[in-house]
Amino acid sequence: MEKQFTHIESGRAHMVDVSEKREVPRLARAAGDIILSEETVEKIRTGDVEKGNVFATARVAAILAIKKTPEIIPMCHQIPITAIDVDFEIGKGMISVEVKVRTVGKTGVEMEALTGVSAALLTIWDMVKSVEKDESGNYPNTSIQNIRVLEKIKG
Repeated sequence: MEKQFTHIESGRAHMVDVSEKREVPRLARAAGDIILSEETVEKIRTGDVEKGNVFATARVAAILAIKKTPEIIPMCHQIPITAIDVDFEIGKGMISVEVKVRTVGKTGVEMEALTGVSAALLTIWDMVKSVEKDESGNYPNTSIQNIRVLEKIKG
């Protein structure tokens, strides 16, 4: 059987009715990476970033973005978020972000987890852009990569 889009009906977008679904515990984990210069990674590691604590700011950005997900993704249901974890790992020339979101609800939280990862990565970029820019104001070596859902659990 061919899979169908649940949010498209006769060519019109609509929000799927989840009123008949049971509320069950749900979890989603998502991750992504930002590629940075070694100099920038060291500045983050040592807390030597002009704008402040990169990880604390990116963590707050992820949490706020998760809570606002239905406002920026049109067909995403508003669901109660019961827990959020945001973790960072410093690698060689990169920082990885992992976000875990929990709810007890009628639909999953993978969009919230992906939104949180995206906001954290964008916030990191924003906080270090002054040292990542080249002389012409571009970012030839900076990139956000591999944003993905690692796990989705229902029940």
